[in-house]
Amino acid sequence: MKVRYLHTMVRVKDLDASMAFYQLLGLTETRRIENDKGRFTLVFLAPPGQEECPVELTYNWDGDDGLPSDSRHFGHLAYGVENIYDMCDSLMKAGVTINRPPRDGHMAFVRSPDNISVELLQIGESLPPAEPWASMPNTGHW
Repeated sequence: MKVRYLHTMVRVKDLDASMAFYQLLGLTETRRIENDKGRFTLVFLAPPGQEECPVELTYNWDGDDGLPSDSRHFGHLAYGVENIYDMCDSLMKAGVTINRPPRDGHMAFVRSPDNISVELLQIGESLPPAEPWASMPNTGHW
């Protein structure tokens, strides 16, 4: 089963200040997503020539008063997988809890033994909805 590193996500309280910091490190913006419905902005920054290894800055438009004291800066690791259903099935058989099942055939979340949130994303097009995933509820948080 192929796995591909995608990105690391961190939550930020001040998007402009955070971007300026990462730009001082030599990272440049490679992609931006503005989500009006979810009221957040995602900015991906990477070193030149390493665009495949970005850091994702997640900025919540309505603020995030818990930052920086609530340890929510670090969000998750993200990996692309060949078949999200096969990967989740393999993880479940090994005793891993699927915190957010891939109901949409595209995205799932699990946690490492150290409670690190890991996002799994289907490489390419989403798979058609399938059971048991389509009706599986969330477990815990991610």
